[in-house]
Amino acid sequence: MSPRATPVRVAAAVAALGLLAGCAGTSASGGPDGSGNRFVAGDGNVQKIRPENRKAGPQASGTTLKDEQLKLSDLRGKVTVVNFWASWCAPCRGEAPSLQRVHTEQKPNGVEFVGVNFKDSKANAQAFDRRFGITYPSWFDADGQIGLAFRDIPPDAIPSTLVLDRQGRVAARIIGSTTYSRLTPVVTEVLAER
Repeated sequence: MSPRATPVRVAAAVAALGLLAGCAGTSASGGPDGSGNRFVAGDGNVQKIRPENRKAGPQASGTTLKDEQLKLSDLRGKVTVVNFWASWCAPCRGEAPSLQRVHTEQKPNGVEFVGVNFKDSKANAQAFDRRFGITYPSWFDADGQIGLAFRDIPPDAIPSTLVLDRQGRVAARIIGSTTYSRLTPVVTEVLAER
């Protein structure tokens, strides 16, 4: 990096490395081939960002597991839950039913869900969606480029969940797996914002 690199670029590079390192984990045998649990465990606590402290929303777009184009900007005006996951991640499997349940209950209220399938094979990711009955779209992000769009408030681990407000700004972040009882109040609170 040049001596003139801005602090933002440095922070973005560090965040990207953190996300990549989180997915790589420390186990040499685990990972995208489904043979283990390579992830960085988060504690599942919710970090909320007050509206006056939120930064402009990320500009993410890509191809879903169903080969459809999806832009995060198309969901502006709605509260959006973005979940970073992989089929090889045991905590991701554990939280999948809760995410689907919150999606089903909150969709009529104008809440959208988008998954970001990270460092995975497409076939394994599609099998994961079928197994857990996931009905919301997921980007296929094998190379981690979509995750880089979230550099201001990075996911930092797999799984991670970000809740975006109606302006597309990150309003809350959950590092590690989440539950129905943890995610529902966060979504409801952001939904109630005017």
